[in-house]
Amino acid sequence: MTHLDGIVKAKTRRAKRFLQSREPKLTESLKNCMIIKGGNTSETLSQSLKDVYALKKPNAVLYKKKNMVRPFEDSTALEFFSKKSDCSLFLFGSHNKKRPNNLIFGRMFDFHVLDMFELGVEQCVSLKALKKDTCPVGTKPLLVFAGELFDTDREHQRLRSVLTDFFCGPRVSAVRLAGLEHVLHFTALEGRIYMRSYRVLLKKSGCRTPRVELEDMGPSFDFTMRRSHMASDDLYRTAHRKPKGVKPKKKKNISHDAFGTRFGRLHMQKQNLDKLQTRKMKGLRKRKRRGEPAESVVPPKTAKTDV
Repeated sequence: MTHLDGIVKAKTRRAKRFLQSREPKLTESLKNCMIIKGGNTSETLSQSLKDVYALKKPNAVLYKKKNMVRPFEDSTALEFFSKKSDCSLFLFGSHNKKRPNNLIFGRMFDFHVLDMFELGVEQCVSLKALKKDTCPVGTKPLLVFAGELFDTDREHQRLRSVLTDFFCGPRVSAVRLAGLEHVLHFTALEGRIYMRSYRVLLKKSGCRTPRVELEDMGPSFDFTMRRSHMASDDLYRTAHRKPKGVKPKKKKNISHDAFGTRFGRLHMQKQNLDKLQTRKMKGLRKRKRRGEPAESVVPPKTAKTDV
């Protein structure tokens, strides 16, 4: 590839395919996540990063080497890694005396930091500690958010949006009942955020609908909210803007009621029912009534001719 006046041109077919895969699309592909270690990490933090990576596989990249990065002071390194690995989500872990066991969840827009939230790990139960069966790799989880703060507080609302982007998995049009195997539950209560991971078990119930049970499979975290960086309202609206090609076209004369029933309106020309051709039957013929005078028949006029 060659650089000419800021424009990257491909020399080979492989490089051309690579550049085409990085071009903007009307329907973007699945968001990838990069998981990065800071300059100093603890054993609890390292295991937490590995557990989150296990939940995100195969749409995640785990950086095993330590990186001296401070996202809230300078995010240039994160933006470089994002462009290099084509990841729009990131999880950064660091540990120090002032902020021990620190996890930063964030997302990018146009390879620049959009939102990021710093959460402190107060308590952690890893996948190895529970030693239970887990869901298959790539399973789409069911996300549940409980607590008034996720609906009332602006900071928690934006955090819910970031966590939804981070854990939602692939976009699908429909999900079968047997496909609901994994549940991620987030609870905001008394200044803390509790994250729990459950495996869905469908058992016999004696009827058509199975009996649902939840089994704790890990990992589970108790977070405390620390620092946050949120995008401005204008930048946030720009990041959520949809292109014209994606927006569904409004169909004329079609409406829906409260129950989702679709109604259509047809426009027809005015019909003259007097000229409507019907089946000729004897019973439909007009008959003369008794006492009514006979209708006079006027002979048709003939054209005059000069002799």
